[in-house]
Amino acid sequence: MKIKLFLGILMVIGFMTNISAANHSHLHVVLLGDSNTFIGGDDCDKDRGWSKWFKERFSPSTCKSYARSGATWTNCSKTKINTEEYSEKLTDNNVIFNQVLRLIQATKEGKEPQPDLIMIMAGTNDAWFKSSRPQLFSKTPQQVFSATSNTVLSKPIHQVTSLAESVRYSCEKIKEAFPDAQIVLITPMQIGKPGVTGIHKIGDIIEECGHYMSLSVIRLDYEGTIQGAREINNRIFTTDGVHTNSKGAKRNGYFIANQLESLLLY
Repeated sequence: MKIKLFLGILMVIGFMTNISAANHSHLHVVLLGDSNTFIGGDDCDKDRGWSKWFKERFSPSTCKSYARSGATWTNCSKTKINTEEYSEKLTDNNVIFNQVLRLIQATKEGKEPQPDLIMIMAGTNDAWFKSSRPQLFSKTPQQVFSATSNTVLSKPIHQVTSLAESVRYSCEKIKEAFPDAQIVLITPMQIGKPGVTGIHKIGDIIEECGHYMSLSVIRLDYEGTIQGAREINNRIFTTDGVHTNSKGAKRNGYFIANQLESLLLY
């Protein structure tokens, strides 16, 4: 009797696991972000990037990355619309908004299916290279969200130069292009540079913007398993205190996939 009961429980667990996986098999996922997403590869198959391990755990139909190393959320006064420029370093045009435009272009050309879930993990470079984004903190989320959506998107990109406004600018564009897609914002993980305080400040702004737009936010800097201060002298989950090794990437990827389960709208 006990053996039959045990086998029955195993069958139920296996059935529920298969149902969970099947529920994700129809979802097309797109990732935007900076280097810690970029190192996972465009097809999310490189083990130093969290995207590989997220894809393994979450099992979506497709998972494509448009991330670029060096990217920031924040635009600057010299930023231009540019979907052709390729850079793996911080530049005026290496911003999330241009990644959004590349995604839109790819779907229009039939190179990418319409995304169901768009996840954006960025903010590290905003905190690290503040001098290259001098208007980073020039507007608060409260100030930014006092304007209408049409007012925000009517601005040229070089006039959208605060972090809060840049986050809204990109997300509003995504909503316009993909109204049925779910957007999830992921704050940067803790890193040795520029320190936890700087990362938390960026994360707070991203989270507040997410709340204004009714978007789900995963606070990797608070709830993740990588401690920035520890990585300065002990390379346990990173190669350089900033970028994950395969062990750190696996932790982040599995953590994000697990967190996402309770946030999915599908």
